[in-house]
This record gives sequence, structure tokens and C-alpha cells, in this order.
Amino acid sequence: MALIEFSDRGLYCPPANVYIDPWKSVDKAIITHAHSDHAKNGNGHYLCHPYTTAILKARLGENNYQSIEWNEVITINGVKISLHPAGHIIGSSQVKLEYKNEIWVFSGDYKVENDGISGSFEPVRCNTFITESTFALPIYKWLPQKVVYENIQQWIKQNQQEQVSSVLIAYSLGKAQRLLQPLSEVTETIFVHGAVWNMHQALINAGIHLPEVELITPLTPKEKLKGCVVIAPSGSESSPWINRFKPYEVGICSGWMQVRGNTRRSNADKGFVLSDHADWNGLLTAIKDTGAQKVFATHGFQSAFSRYLNEQGIEAAEVKTEYGDEDETIVEPNPLP
Repeated sequence: MALIEFSDRGLYCPPANVYIDPWKSVDKAIITHAHSDHAKNGNGHYLCHPYTTAILKARLGENNYQSIEWNEVITINGVKISLHPAGHIIGSSQVKLEYKNEIWVFSGDYKVENDGISGSFEPVRCNTFITESTFALPIYKWLPQKVVYENIQQWIKQNQQEQVSSVLIAYSLGKAQRLLQPLSEVTETIFVHGAVWNMHQALINAGIHLPEVELITPLTPKEKLKGCVVIAPSGSESSPWINRFKPYEVGICSGWMQVRGNTRRSNADKGFVLSDHADWNGLLTAIKDTGAQKVFATHGFQSAFSRYLNEQGIEAAEVKTEYGDEDETIVEPNPLP
């Protein structure tokens, strides 16, 4: 029996009459995490982790939210539903559905390396595993984040010696928070774009402990920004907003920087391969650890990945969904004075 159907509105569990990360409005939605491609406005009821609830309130406003902790079980029409750490961003969760001795798990987005703030990915034993496949090609293999952080710190130190500002481009929800601790070790003040500031405040208000940051406003003295360290979302590097940091260098933090030439094509000075998604080895490890007899691969390189899994003796199929890159809408809250 298929516990999850792939409908035109999203992943649907018929016995519980509930959708997971629907891309169209539904009555009841389970939300894996708060990125905009997985958490849409307009649903009647949202079930998610408490930290995701806090972020969704900041992003979507007040709604009918219900929060449950990881490994807490609720039952709807006989279907046992629980959330488990996905390690993608703060509050991100896998969804486990259990009904009549059948267990299905939807991973949402995930990574297997513990980043220290998002919770450690928890393999969940199941019959069927629906996995993301954003970086499901063998070329995507990440260095340990400790090494990446050291490379970022070294780049900043070099810029500081030359009185050049270091502008790091990172998703405002996820990598922006990951960067705070390593950056705090090489600078007294971490400046942030308004989009990063908004997520930071939502997480602080939810009780998450994060290093302090300073919002860049039109009143921030230019002298204070000389040689500074900044976190800004994608798109900022090509907007007039960045001109206030001259002279500056731009470093992009993304798994896509693994591909040679992407740094140059992004007009960046430096590319740091840092992702909130599992790499090739991480995906394979996660799938093996679930013990699943059937795997569905979605949003990413699902066709090539499912074909590879079948070649390895793991029954797999691809599923097309409407998830994609997190929508990093650039808001210009602080125009140039």
C-alpha cells in the first residue's frame, strides 16, 4: 500500500488526509522546514517543529500552527506521524508515517554532517524512503566543514591585512547562521544584510543562541565598514547595496561552487564549497542506513540517481516535484544613503 501518493498538490497521505510540503494550498500540511520552496502560504493547518514554527511566523505571519518535537508521535486516522532531525537548517525535519506495519519516510532536504546548530541527521528505518537528490552526482563530495571554515577565515584575514571588506554570500536561512561562529573567531563585528537580520531575530526570539550580529543601515558610518565582514543573501553581490563596502571582495558559499568555473561565472572573487544538502556519499550513506526496500528520488538529479540505485540493486524510481532552490528574494531595506 502506498502511504504517500505524488499528487498535483504535493506528497499526499490518503489515510491521514494530510500533505507534506504541498506546493498548492491544502487543508492540512506537514512542513519539513521553513525554506520557501517547501513552506508555502495559504494552507489551513501547519504541523512542524517548534523552531520551524517560529521561522514561519516571521515569513508567513500568523497561521494555524501546531508544533511537535522530534520523535514525538501524533496519530491521525490511525497513521502515526513523527518528525526526525534532517540536519539541513535549524528546525528541519524528516517526516515518518507509520500505518498497518508499513513505514514511509520523506527526507525533505538534509545533510549528514552535523553543523552544530541544525541537529544531527537521524537515519530512520523504513520500508520506503523518499530522498532529495540536489547534489546526487559523484562530482559532489564535500570537505569537512572545519576545513571550509578555516579556508574562509584565512581569506578574511588576508582581506583584513589589505583593508578590504569580506562580503560572504549565503542563504539568509541556513548557511548565514552556520557562518556566525567561525566568523566570530576572526572579527569583532559581523555585519548582516536586512534579510539575514530578519531570520536572525526570528531565531533569537525562538530561543536559539547565536553570536551577535549588526544590521547594516543607511546610518552605519562608512568608516566602520572599511575592512569589515558581511553576510548577505544571493543577489546582493550584483546590486548597488554592495558598493558601500568598497574596496571589497565577494566569497560565495554554496555547494554549486564545487563545479569549476561557477565562481568565475558568478563574478565572485572566491567560491567556498559549503552546502546544507548531503553530498554524493552522504546520500548513499543515508539511504543505506534507512534499510529501505524502495527509494524514490526527487528534486535534483533524480533521474540519474534513481538509475544508479537500481544498478546497485536498490529498487528506485524518480519523482518530479516542484521543489527547487530556496527562493532568496532580495529585499533592499537599506538603500544607499
